[in-house]
Amino acid sequence: MFRPQRLAVPALVASALLAGCAAPAKPLYQWEGYQPQVYQYFKGEPKQAQIEVLERDLQKIMAAGNTPPPGYHAHLGMLYADIGKDDEMVREFQTEKALFPESGAYVDFLLKNVKRTREKK
Repeated sequence: MFRPQRLAVPALVASALLAGCAAPAKPLYQWEGYQPQVYQYFKGEPKQAQIEVLERDLQKIMAAGNTPPPGYHAHLGMLYADIGKDDEMVREFQTEKALFPESGAYVDFLLKNVKRTREKK
């Protein structure tokens, strides 16, 4: 007599094995050295050195056809603001806003505060 219950367990095991062999999903973002650079920022490392690392990593990310993580361009923009390169800062902030529209309010806030700070000097 045929018992479908006897086939259920082997079928589940086979399904689990096949699912485990599937190719892993491609990550949404390519991080490169972004997280260590954020740490370096808070440690007070030289801004120009951080910019160089982030720009180099950004070239790698773009060459691979990937997207930098949220905040990457905003962080780079803040570094440019710290060293007085306003054109680069605005470019990075606008790129962040274009890639991640949900960051628009924060980017606008940053731009407004930088402008206000520059006017006080």
